[in-house]
Amino acid sequence: MSEITIRPTTKFIKAGTIAAAIVFLGLEIVYFVYHPDRDHPWLMAIPPLILLWPLARWSRRQATKAVLADDRLRFESGIASRSTRNIQLSKVQDVRVDQSVTGRIFHVGNVSIETAGEASRLTLVHVDDPQALADEIMNRAGKGPVYAP
Repeated sequence: MSEITIRPTTKFIKAGTIAAAIVFLGLEIVYFVYHPDRDHPWLMAIPPLILLWPLARWSRRQATKAVLADDRLRFESGIASRSTRNIQLSKVQDVRVDQSVTGRIFHVGNVSIETAGEASRLTLVHVDDPQALADEIMNRAGKGPVYAP
């Protein structure tokens, strides 16, 4: 089986970028309409700050990655300093999917993986198609449902 790389969804980041761009353009228009003499040029520094919000969300997304291999799940987080957690799929006891109403509409949710051991829970937040991912984890762990037609 091939490796699957799992990252948080970009759906909300894209929507936030569009909203921030609309607010940015709105503030620019308001400035040019209500300050035609351009007597406060420092006000033009405020609208670009709005674009920092989606940039921060994107960088947090890039800092988190999970790789599902044949026999293990490797979870990596961090940008400058990196933390890696490896989970043997043979030790997976339960995989849970949590979705809010908004998550169900956009097919996004959290996948919690329960393992045997001290640090027993790992949660992958805001992943696309969480039920399919949970099914794939359980199948690779050898505990998935076996369908006999």
